[in-house]
Formats: sequence, structure tokens, C-alpha cells
Amino acid sequence: MTTSIAAEVRLVSGALGAEVHGIDLNTLTDEGFALIHDLLLKHQVVFLAGQTGLTPAAHVAFGRRFGEVELHPYLPRLDGHPEIVVIDSADGGKVDVWHTDMTFHQSPPIASILHLVQLPEVGGDTMWTNQCRVYEALSAPMRDLLDGLTAIHVIRIGTEFTSRAEHPVVRVHPETGRRSLYVNRLFTSHIPQLTRNESDALLEHLFAFSESPQFTCRYRWRTGDVAVWDNRVTQHYAVNDYEGLRRGQRITVLGDHPAGNPPRWEHYAPAPGERYWPGRVNAVESY
Repeated sequence: MTTSIAAEVRLVSGALGAEVHGIDLNTLTDEGFALIHDLLLKHQVVFLAGQTGLTPAAHVAFGRRFGEVELHPYLPRLDGHPEIVVIDSADGGKVDVWHTDMTFHQSPPIASILHLVQLPEVGGDTMWTNQCRVYEALSAPMRDLLDGLTAIHVIRIGTEFTSRAEHPVVRVHPETGRRSLYVNRLFTSHIPQLTRNESDALLEHLFAFSESPQFTCRYRWRTGDVAVWDNRVTQHYAVNDYEGLRRGQRITVLGDHPAGNPPRWEHYAPAPGERYWPGRVNAVESY
């Protein structure tokens, strides 16, 4: 798109990611947002450098440009701003496993917006992976199989919070039309059309393939940087390689219902007495 904004854009890797200098989110214009939105659709994650003065009100307003902002059910929130979740390494805020945010919801979030307000002296990078490229790099027979499957996504936090959803293994982006692989280590339990052991083996292959370096970017944060990522087509991983504190403030934008091909098979029906001995910890549902 053409724009009169004096912003500098540089690509972070060949797979995904664009870094923008010259936009102040405190005074974001419609034209500035249009540029960010366009870059997000093209590059899946956009880094907005130098936002050290970002106010919570401007952070929330930026999120609302994408859609309705979520009030998270169980994470700590910023005082006076219930829309903003506090991610604190001293309070469990280290998610060093590849995942897509909240796929256990029927309508997972479409985007997350993270503002880093405190960083360790070294380390604490975040990585993302482009799930469109992952899907496109699979063989034609594998893509054909996956296009006809769904996956169960589950979270259970003691007796306090449980959520479960079934989504296509391959989802279609509602704005770009691109297909992407839509499973992740943290929340995907199993593929119900397969036996649990078949599901374990296939998911482990897909997880490992998704995490291959050629599909990723790695971002070295500076205090004040903001990242916004398209949660429909990415996974991310917070690298836990640091000492000291790492704190961020995150807004999550409520989502749409993941769309894809309808499943081509019914859920697998186990034979009488058939048991499942888990091959993966996260295959949380037996027969």
C-alpha cells in the first residue's frame, strides 16, 4: 500500500516479521494503523520500536482498533486497566514452549499485542513461526490428509478453569485466504478421527516440523518495544535463557471461529476394552 507516513520498515527474517520505526502508538492515526494492519497480514508479526512512553490507555485503544479486547479469565491484570494482562517472569510468566494463544477457546484470539516494559541485561528473546509456510512446505498427500482432520484443544488448571474446543487442523485465514497448520504443543490434545497413538505420532511430527528454523524469526527486545502478532497463523516461544526480571503488558483481541474444510471422517470409535497408554503428556483425553 502507498502511504505518506515517514516510517521505516525492515524485515526481521525471510520467514516472517517486520520491524517499524517512526510510528508513535500514543498518537496513532488511521493511516498509521492501516500500515500496521497491512504489514501484519503480509508478515504475521509486526514490531513497533521505541514505544517507551506508551500509555495503558493508548495500548488499549490500539487493541480495540483490531476488535473487542478480552478480559483474561485467570492471568494477573494491570491495576486500573483490566484489559491489560501483566506477564512477569517472577510470577510464572515464562512460557518456554511453542504455542498459539488460547486455542482451547471456541473463538481463539485473532491477535496479541505485547509491550515489553522491563528486560534482563541479556537474553529474553521471543521467537515466532509462520504456520502458513509450514503448511505449504508439507507434501501434497500430507496436506490432503490434514485438510480433512480436526484437533481437540484443551486446558485444565486444577479445578479453577477448564476449556475445550475442536478446530480444523488446517485453518483458512479470513482476510488473506491462506491456509495454515493449526496445532500446537501446549494446547492440542489429539486428533479425534485417529487412534490416540496415531494422533500422538502425527502431532509429534507436525510439532517438530513447525519448529524448524527456516519457518521462524527471533526478536531481540529493547525496553519499550511492542509486538503485535496474528494469532491465527503463528506460534511463539519465549526463550528462557536469562537471569533477572522480564516484564510485559499484553492485550489480547477476541477472535473469530477458525474455519477450514469439514472433517472427512467421523471420530474414531475404539473397540470394546481398547485402552490408550499415552505417548504424549498432553494427550489429556483417553477413550
